Amino acid sequence: MRASRVLLSAARVAVFDIGGPLITYSLVRSAGVSSLIALVASGGFPALGVAIGMIGHRRADAVGLLVLAGIALGAVLGIVFHSAKLVLVEGSVPTGVFGLICLGSLLASRPVMFRLALEFMGPDTPKGREFAGLWRYGEFRRPFRILTVAWGAAYLLEAAVRIVLVEHASTGFALAVSKVMPLAVTAVLALWTVAYSLFQRRKGMRLAAEGEREHARSVGPDGATGRA
Repeated sequence: MRASRVLLSAARVAVFDIGGPLITYSLVRSAGVSSLIALVASGGFPALGVAIGMIGHRRADAVGLLVLAGIALGAVLGIVFHSAKLVLVEGSVPTGVFGLICLGSLLASRPVMFRLALEFMGPDTPKGREFAGLWRYGEFRRPFRILTVAWGAAYLLEAAVRIVLVEHASTGFALAVSKVMPLAVTAVLALWTVAYSLFQRRKGMRLAAEGEREHARSVGPDGATGRA
């Protein structure tokens, strides 16, 4: 069941976020239509993908709404100012906003990556409540702040790179990169997050084991503290 969900998500990304927009842009441009209109038309596939996801989950999530707002804003600004670049820049809006939210959350009581992890576990579940209770430990808080900094900085850098590409590269190339780059950056960040989390877990287990051994040595075999 889990594998089927992963395959379905991958197929949805391939169709609505990559293949659909690129094919639509190519077909519309080959028909002699301007790059501006072709870009606006290609934005229909990502918007449809977000809408289908919301219908499937029966709720409107913040990320989906942010993506829809970015697509709509880019299309309106592009048409009003007759600029294909403004349509392309819309993809950097949700990315940049998420990066700013990540870094800004470091000033709050809980950083974004901790909140996302807690939401994934379920804050009202026993595991979620146990997870939330660990926040009182400094060694538990530090990795989540590091993760939040990494994701925020990476997303801001990605948004900046995409804006530079839109400004200096051809429209078709910038569109292709803008569809592939977010997935590549997210995949790299996800893999690094998993590796970093495993490292922190092993580190915690090692420290716990060392603490137990130290406690056993101080108590002694007969239960005495070993002190005079």
